[in-house]
Amino acid sequence: KLLDPHLAADESFRERFVQESRLVAAIDHPNIIPIYDAGDAGGVLYIAMRLVDGCDLEQLIEREGPLPPERALAILDQVAAALDAAHARDLVHRDVKPANVMIDDAAGRTFLMDFGIAKQARTRATKTGLFVGSVDYAPPEQIEGKPTTPSADVYALGCVLYQCLTGKRPFEKDTDVAVIYAHLLEPPPR
Repeated sequence: KLLDPHLAADESFRERFVQESRLVAAIDHPNIIPIYDAGDAGGVLYIAMRLVDGCDLEQLIEREGPLPPERALAILDQVAAALDAAHARDLVHRDVKPANVMIDDAAGRTFLMDFGIAKQARTRATKTGLFVGSVDYAPPEQIEGKPTTPSADVYALGCVLYQCLTGKRPFEKDTDVAVIYAHLLEPPPR
């Protein structure tokens, strides 16, 4: 994983990128993508991680449409196990979404990845007013800038489950602002 040199100029972005490697490397779990090395090569930040021979969950849903409940649960059970391991270390992922779930069908394993915006559970957003994560799966407390807890990841995992079963995001709206309002004000879709 390489950080765009333009983004690498932003010191806080560089710190989050390096933090991802440290956070993930500290967790030894079969459903969290292992990190082998991280560093700076000629001004380009990199993380060397396991290559997964497969696709991400978003690609799988796009290709196959809604998944049978048994398959969706088999995939998300492994993601939930990865989140349990992170939460046991007081880490909240904060960006659980299908694109961060890699599926290796040949090995029968699912991996959670991209802990670049993970935070210690007791901390707040990185800057006042800055939203981190993906609005399609964001829990209300994260949208409101409140401290995020493991329940934020559980909410996002529920949104991912909804997408696995229906082939659609829970709140499909024309703009990110409309999606944010839906998470805050609309009842969850059935």
